[in-house]
Amino acid sequence: MEGIQKFRELLDRILGTVTVCLFALMTVVGTYQIMTRYFFNRPSTVSEELLTYSFTWMSLLAAAYVFGKRDHMRMAFLADKITGEKRVRLEIGIEILIFLFAGVVMLYGGIQITRLTMSQITASLQIPMGYVYLVIPLSGGIIMVYNAMNIAEMIGKKEVE
Repeated sequence: MEGIQKFRELLDRILGTVTVCLFALMTVVGTYQIMTRYFFNRPSTVSEELLTYSFTWMSLLAAAYVFGKRDHMRMAFLADKITGEKRVRLEIGIEILIFLFAGVVMLYGGIQITRLTMSQITASLQIPMGYVYLVIPLSGGIIMVYNAMNIAEMIGKKEVE
């Protein structure tokens, strides 16, 4: 269990750092975009596109981070009424459902859309769109790793009790 905890802390630190850097980048690029648009009357299409893609990356990586912390939004009205063994089973079941969704939709589907769009080039940045969509399977894989760690921790706690 200690190895899982250290890996979780490392993954948390990496995701936290990446999302903070993306947010800082968005702040700088957004400021630049405002200055070029309103002060110089020459809007920058590169900054517009970079902001859009940075926001997408930041949102999905931050969502993976939140799933790892188990702070995601959920409907707790049912889970809060259940205690003990049944609650642990319910929470493990929820983690398995999230794992399956992340695996099928985000990882598998994300890989397919990434492959499909590698030949399409973005208008302003002139990079393959597949690089933009790469965050979908990446965040899906991270969510799956977090789910596996969450399940292992729940089973470990259950065995200790």
